[in-house]
Amino acid sequence: MTEKILITGAAGFIGFSMCQMLLKNDKHHIIGIDNLNSYYSPKLKKKRLEILKKNKNFKFYKLDLIEKDKLKKIFVQNTFKIVYNFAAQAGVRYSYINPKSYCDSNITGFNNLLELVCSYKVKKFFFASSSSVYGDIGPFPKKENSQLHPLNIYSLSKLVNEQIAKIYSKKIKTSIIGLRFFSIYGEWGRPDMLILKYLIASKKRKPFELFNYGNHYRDFTYIKDAVNLVLRLDKVKLKSNFEIFNVCSSNPIKITKIIDVINKEKIKTKIIGKPIHNADVLKTYGNNSKIVKNMKNFKFTEYRTGVGNTINWYLKNLNLF
Repeated sequence: MTEKILITGAAGFIGFSMCQMLLKNDKHHIIGIDNLNSYYSPKLKKKRLEILKKNKNFKFYKLDLIEKDKLKKIFVQNTFKIVYNFAAQAGVRYSYINPKSYCDSNITGFNNLLELVCSYKVKKFFFASSSSVYGDIGPFPKKENSQLHPLNIYSLSKLVNEQIAKIYSKKIKTSIIGLRFFSIYGEWGRPDMLILKYLIASKKRKPFELFNYGNHYRDFTYIKDAVNLVLRLDKVKLKSNFEIFNVCSSNPIKITKIIDVINKEKIKTKIIGKPIHNADVLKTYGNNSKIVKNMKNFKFTEYRTGVGNTINWYLKNLNLF
């Protein structure tokens, strides 16, 4: 029997990767939606969609979560067992430039979707949160019950999502699972994030601005590991119908180490060291024991392997950049 699944942000990095993985199983019929905004390369998003549309079990709708009437029609026409919400206005620094877009997409849009999930009795609702809700306060590693301290509109919008979802969970039977993603990277990644941003600067022979002179630590988590963790969560028996999970490798890496790995592939560009940006935190480091404890023998991809895979993919897809 075909299982219908809704994935929002289907043309985005994580949403696309989730669609690809789920479509490997013929029993899954995926409805994907995305507003295809121009925050980063529409060309990259359209290429992701082109790949997904080759599968007969994938159907796409271009719409924004704030378009509630259009979104409702999709729920009326389909019975979804699971909804994955990866649609959001991304980017921490951009939140200083256009805060309204975060309120529209990440709060109003999220609430529209959650109302429909509630009304149409979806069995499970997964949504993307972010490690940024922890802010810059120690101690590390961060557990799901650690103190939260959002530092900008983006991280605040993600925390609001968690709080809205928790309130809804008290009046519905849907299992709601929040996913605090930590520095996801890999093939088909976002060009505004560190690794691809550095690769693109090298290709264009432009200098690369390295904030805090590279003395940041990030809990880099390979995309295939992140997707596999989330997919395995569908099989885990939850203690309550609202749960939060860190999705991370629990292995913070200094940013200069990532650049060193890239440089060893003879891909270099001039680096301009700069002071820390107001939007940045010095360190992200999550405790992943909650998500992996029920997943026997889960092996995380070593960061040099993950970065190498990303470089190889980039070199094969230079035309996208």
